[in-house]
Amino acid sequence: MPGSLASALEAALMRRRALVMMVSLPGCPWCKLVRQSYLAPLLADGQPVIELDMQDQRGIAGFDGAATTPIRLADTLRVRVAPTVLFLGRRGRELGPRLTGVSSEDFYGAYLQERVDAANRAASS
Repeated sequence: MPGSLASALEAALMRRRALVMMVSLPGCPWCKLVRQSYLAPLLADGQPVIELDMQDQRGIAGFDGAATTPIRLADTLRVRVAPTVLFLGRRGRELGPRLTGVSSEDFYGAYLQERVDAANRAASS
């Protein structure tokens, strides 16, 4: 978890990339699958990726720099299912449809890559 979402987003945008953010739960097997099988390779390829625990009450600076917590942020973003992957641009605005849950392990990687590519195009324009 980054200390500042604004800083993480700024770093992504400086590289003309979207910030990929997974909202997860501890012990969630689908979150582990997405983290290890899909997000870790994206991160290794240079895609900015962060993860927030939707039950975490520790302080963090939000996209606007104001103090918040991951639990409040998940509520504000109306995240109700873990994992939820969001694709974020300026001011934390979503750049495309989020991926909620894992409906099909067979196609998840393709759905994710399609949305990352579209979000990166939007972030670089």
